[in-house]
Amino acid sequence: MNAPTSIAPPARPATLMSGADYRDSLRRYKPTVYVDGQRVDSVADAPSLRPGVNALAYTYDFARDPAMAPLALAVQSSRGFTVNRMAHVNESAGDLLNKLEAVRLLCQETGCAQRYLMHDALNGIAQVSARLDDAKGSTEHRARFQAYLARVQDEDLSLGVAMTDAKGDRSKRPHQQANPDTYVHVVERNGKGIVISGTKAIVTGAPYMHELLVMPGRNMGAEDADFAVCCAVPIDAPGMTLVSRPAGRPGDKLEHGAALFSRRYGQATAVVIFDRVFVPWERVFYAGQDGEWEHSGVLTYSYATHHRHSCIAARAGFGDLLIGAGALMCEANGFDPGEKSNLREPMVELIKITEGFFACGVAASVYGTADPYSGSFMPEPVFSNIGKLLMSTQIYDMHRLAHEVSGGLIVALPGPDEDHNPATAATLSEVLRANPTVPYDKRIEVARFIEDLTASYQGGWYSVISLHGGGSPAALKQEIWRNYPVGSKVELVERLLDRGVLHDETRAITRNRQPGRCCDTGCTVPGQPVMVALPESTRKQD
Repeated sequence: MNAPTSIAPPARPATLMSGADYRDSLRRYKPTVYVDGQRVDSVADAPSLRPGVNALAYTYDFARDPAMAPLALAVQSSRGFTVNRMAHVNESAGDLLNKLEAVRLLCQETGCAQRYLMHDALNGIAQVSARLDDAKGSTEHRARFQAYLARVQDEDLSLGVAMTDAKGDRSKRPHQQANPDTYVHVVERNGKGIVISGTKAIVTGAPYMHELLVMPGRNMGAEDADFAVCCAVPIDAPGMTLVSRPAGRPGDKLEHGAALFSRRYGQATAVVIFDRVFVPWERVFYAGQDGEWEHSGVLTYSYATHHRHSCIAARAGFGDLLIGAGALMCEANGFDPGEKSNLREPMVELIKITEGFFACGVAASVYGTADPYSGSFMPEPVFSNIGKLLMSTQIYDMHRLAHEVSGGLIVALPGPDEDHNPATAATLSEVLRANPTVPYDKRIEVARFIEDLTASYQGGWYSVISLHGGGSPAALKQEIWRNYPVGSKVELVERLLDRGVLHDETRAITRNRQPGRCCDTGCTVPGQPVMVALPESTRKQD
């Protein structure tokens, strides 16, 4: 008789804020925020930040939509709790796929949902905390992080990622800077916690987050130990000042609709200045002492891989907007791309680009593996970096293709005030109509939508943030070369040439060998329910 199968208890339901709850929660914080030279009294109510607050609020309402629950929510099995996916530490390749799909949907709606950065940072910190404990033979770092993670999940918080330092002289390491405050660093340690000072230069959505995760922006050496700090800081911590750009295009012809999209949704970025900010030990994940600096590279690598995976999904959502708007513009101009090759070909190219880099994200999910220390799942780094590289270097092509199928009217239209000018409105509505089935106002609405996304200063912002956000092309290429199994390919050719050459770890060109895809361990790793095991006979041995 078989023993009865144990059944895991159902996960405890999530306690999730609504978008309105999120706005109310921001009013309980009093951060020091400046936008365009003016002090902001209430982040939740500031017109200059409203598009960013709207974008974050949407992520909260998205998670409460029952139809979105399979993507928007996840079960953190270590706690038995259902949580917002943006606060979830991945436990399977399926989690990576669901995160990818969720981020794409969020960014279809908002352009850039921003909150996915916290997911990427939490996953990175989970991995480095486990490695620190393994190195030290302790449980301190993991327990501290798990306690913090539980609070973030239970309170459904939004966290900003303060990683990129001001950097100062790029040719010098942190400890060599004439002004040490170009990097965030520990200036004091005591029994209660640490005190940090310095500057983080590019912090996405900072003003309307609940807390910031401070992380090192590079691999640190022993001399840089004080700069290898990772901690969590409330957004209104004493001594912290945020100097921010507006989010989106707030107030830009609101009454007549020039900025149809980015007046509603946008992203602020801030420089964050830390002036002797105290952080209690329970919020410090590591602070450089006792060899902790050696693990700074683990965190930057882990976070970057997770974040590049997310960036792929984010810009796929943006690509969906361009594809839909391009097709509508073709229709409004009186053409069917299916019948016109000069429109069909650029539309297909736009689709190819968007789905091409997104497919790399899918592959990175499917081939994701469990971190050996924390057990959390990590996207496959080569596919993550290739997908981000394709997106980074083709974002300008995406804009060009949208322009090509839309025509010059997207920047040649009279301003929206003319739509309400009695002397010109009637004539314009007659002569600037193309397809007789599409009213003039619908045609210009789509034209201004494409202008907003691609030919305004906000469109330029999308280009630059796509190129450099999550890592520049040079950084992506470095990671691709570092992780790609060139050595396995070399040994494959040498075997086919019957050279009889044995693997040699000291030989530079064959040093990088990657098990997994049809080599040492096959294609299936335990915990990957989306994968099908290959028959043992089909697996090639190196």
